[in-house]
Amino acid sequence: MSKKKNEISFEESLERLENLVNKMESGDATLEQSLVWFEEGMDLIKLCQVQLNNAEQKVQELVKKTDGKFELKDIK
Repeated sequence: MSKKKNEISFEESLERLENLVNKMESGDATLEQSLVWFEEGMDLIKLCQVQLNNAEQKVQELVKKTDGKFELKDIK
């Protein structure tokens, strides 16, 4: 059973992106194949952005104050 796109981990997405870039940089693919890889890469980038935003929100929600309480903290 294969994973759905939204179930791919951040690390798996980055690894796939790196593989796509390497294939495209090789210059051995047709224009059509390169466009397919480019589209897949853009989808993976969007997925990574969503995953990073979700992780950032979790960090913001879980920043612990010194008295043991949690507070929302801007990490930017």
